[in-house]
Amino acid sequence: MKIKLLLSVLLTIVLFSGCKESKPVNSVKDNYLDFSQRDDQFTGGIKMIPISTPVGEFKVWTKRVGNNPKIKVLLLHGGPGGTHEFFESFDGYFPQESIEYIYYDQLGSYYSDQPNDNRLWTTERFVEEVEQVRKALKLDNTNFYLLGQSWGGILAMEYALKYQKNLKGLIISNMMASAPAYNKYAEEVLGPKLDPKVFTQIKEFEKNKDYSNPKYMELLLNHYYTEHILRFPVAEWPESINRAFKHLNPNVYVYMQGPSEFGITGDATLKDWDITAKLKTLTVPTLSIGAQYDTMDPKHMEWIANEVQNGRFLYCPNGSHCSQYDDQEHYFPGVIQFLKDVDNGTFKKAKS
Repeated sequence: MKIKLLLSVLLTIVLFSGCKESKPVNSVKDNYLDFSQRDDQFTGGIKMIPISTPVGEFKVWTKRVGNNPKIKVLLLHGGPGGTHEFFESFDGYFPQESIEYIYYDQLGSYYSDQPNDNRLWTTERFVEEVEQVRKALKLDNTNFYLLGQSWGGILAMEYALKYQKNLKGLIISNMMASAPAYNKYAEEVLGPKLDPKVFTQIKEFEKNKDYSNPKYMELLLNHYYTEHILRFPVAEWPESINRAFKHLNPNVYVYMQGPSEFGITGDATLKDWDITAKLKTLTVPTLSIGAQYDTMDPKHMEWIANEVQNGRFLYCPNGSHCSQYDDQEHYFPGVIQFLKDVDNGTFKKAKS
């Protein structure tokens, strides 16, 4: 009797152990922080990538975070002449979702080479730089997502117009598709919302091209930037943002964008940039992000989402130009959902 009972127990154990669900091996989450099979383990993910330009060879700084064979997000910072430091808030959200992302300082930016040659600062050359970075990092349309914020959004759109075949997804964060439309929004909508005395003073400084006057920057910082760039008191701005502004290359910034965030001013080369007529040629899944208090018109960003062939709009009701900081509640869930939907094949075009 005891022998029969023992055999019965053993048989039950064998049967149920065979039905037990085994833990998946080599999952993305399990291997997300495993650098052991990577050629950048020695440097903690950092690579200085060689770049060929019409005026010589240079190197740009990149740093890869995590491993995910299907989702790799290359981050294009603003400026021009800014740094990857504007994106450091991503560290608080992407790793827990096992999203691989790559920090990248464009040529002329703080952690990369900084040649002093204005012939380099064109959108066309920056597009080719991004393509060289893509190839060096072995990104392709099975995994390559491009996320550009502000000037990085211009660069992302220009890259997609030429190389969308290489992309799995495109994210345009806080950037309109037309510099003249951006200037008009700043002049006719945002400017009049300022204290009339402040707005008059700002326009007087710009009329006289007195951009280096400390009073000019003080007015912008305390009355415009804290409303439309980052909606915290200046004393509460994150250290990463302060570091990014400290590291901004003014030579590149002023040459392309102009001396102020209050529109693209002076002789800036981006002043007449406009690709609104070309957006309809984009077929790659696209997320356009707009924020209520942004320097950019959120209605225009919604229009972008409907103008491209496969677009979605993400609205940040509490955000400004740096909504990756001042409206993380909406920004990151929306970005993460887009990445997962495209990856899962469940992405749907926005309703017109």
